[in-house]
Amino acid sequence: MAADTEKEKEKTNIDAGLASLNHYQRKLPAWRYKLRQRALPLVRWETPYLAWLQERIRTPSLDSWFAITANLGTHTFYMVMLPVLFWTGHTGIGRAVVHLLAAGVFFSGFLKDLLCLPRPLSPPLQRITMSGSAALEYGFPSTHSTNAVSIVVYALHALRSQSDIAPLTSTLLQTGLYVYVISIVIGRLYCGMHGFLDVVVGSMLGALLGFIQCVYGPKFDEYVFTGSTKEVLVVVAIIIVLVRVHPEPADSCPCFDDSVAFAGVFAGVELGNWHFASTKYSLSAPTPATVPFDLQRMGWLKTVLRIIIGVACVVVWREVMKPTLLRILPPLFRIIERLGLSLPRRFFKRATEYTRIPGQLKYDDVMPNVSDIPSMLTSIRHPRRRAISIGPQSEADAYEAIAYRQERRRASAASENGRPSTPLRENVKSPTLRPTTRPKRTASNVSDTQSPSRSLHDYENMMGSGAQIYEEGNGQSVDALANDKDKRHD
Repeated sequence: MAADTEKEKEKTNIDAGLASLNHYQRKLPAWRYKLRQRALPLVRWETPYLAWLQERIRTPSLDSWFAITANLGTHTFYMVMLPVLFWTGHTGIGRAVVHLLAAGVFFSGFLKDLLCLPRPLSPPLQRITMSGSAALEYGFPSTHSTNAVSIVVYALHALRSQSDIAPLTSTLLQTGLYVYVISIVIGRLYCGMHGFLDVVVGSMLGALLGFIQCVYGPKFDEYVFTGSTKEVLVVVAIIIVLVRVHPEPADSCPCFDDSVAFAGVFAGVELGNWHFASTKYSLSAPTPATVPFDLQRMGWLKTVLRIIIGVACVVVWREVMKPTLLRILPPLFRIIERLGLSLPRRFFKRATEYTRIPGQLKYDDVMPNVSDIPSMLTSIRHPRRRAISIGPQSEADAYEAIAYRQERRRASAASENGRPSTPLRENVKSPTLRPTTRPKRTASNVSDTQSPSRSLHDYENMMGSGAQIYEEGNGQSVDALANDKDKRHD
């Protein structure tokens, strides 16, 4: 009986977006469901255009470029690079970047769990990613776009505010920033991970956060560094309140995990900098809590050693503290739960309901272990080790396709001519978008990129009918919806 109960729980605890349309109507408050229903048709409408664009511009070189640059928005990159800013004496920049990234992850995750909008369907899109957990999240808005735009807005403001930077250096740095933000934003579309709506709203959110940091960031830093324990605790209390009001999603989604993790980073930076600023080891200029650093005096060798040793300490700290906290926190959570102070979350098992922590948690790959780093580096070097989904990348894609197909069937039954009425049918009038004859795809000519011969009409049909993607060498058809396993080139 206990085993059956566990199996039933596992069946109900599915990944984000796995349920049908009625599921969201049952799970979401009426006002959230109405907002979702208003935006969902746009997500579906733009999917064939995204697939049409992806098919015509894909190349192996661009696949590798956008897959690699997407890693600049991952937890692993943040964990390694953010401390370097503090160790090299750039506390002001480091604090600003932490504020921007934490706010970007939190508020984009807030909107994702609020609206529960799916990513564009695959098929017809192919997903190109190195992140195993990315597809488990909802799609709107794009967190990568939010963080990239916010960082670039702040960096451009900082560069143009400096009068002691050589014009050539400033131009090169600004060019690098533009290349970075364009690669991230366009890459989310190219890789099939987001739609136009996702990246546009994500970019707007990032621009807003960047503006707030540029205008109010120095005032916030002054509030923290000139304040007492009370002011710092107020900041921590506000963070806790924001975590508490984070929307409950309709499905199990790691957005809340990401938001809480970065909220903890934000609180830790404020407490740590405030305390470090009062010690004899810090400098008060150019920013309080600045780590003493002089490249000319230290030299490149000591600087590189400082960074290597520092990153090693971060990695070792994580490897030690993770299993330690998994032993310490559950008993503490049980005490908090008995006091009635626990934070109820639908897809989190209460500490009183288990006695043993699983060896591999569901979202452990959100922050990879040290043992996974060599394989990650191998994936980056090898052009075919990136994860390219030819069929559905996850069951979430199949369920959304089923929901879309149901909508088309309803439209077909209601239409006079017996065919679904969709915006794309009226828009397939341009000569460049008309259906064309395409050769049969077999194992001999299947590659990571699609044959540039499909039309918008074809992509729309793939969304609704589970069109065949290709044929394997044995002649067996691979159906986009019938196969619910990941299709990846490893």
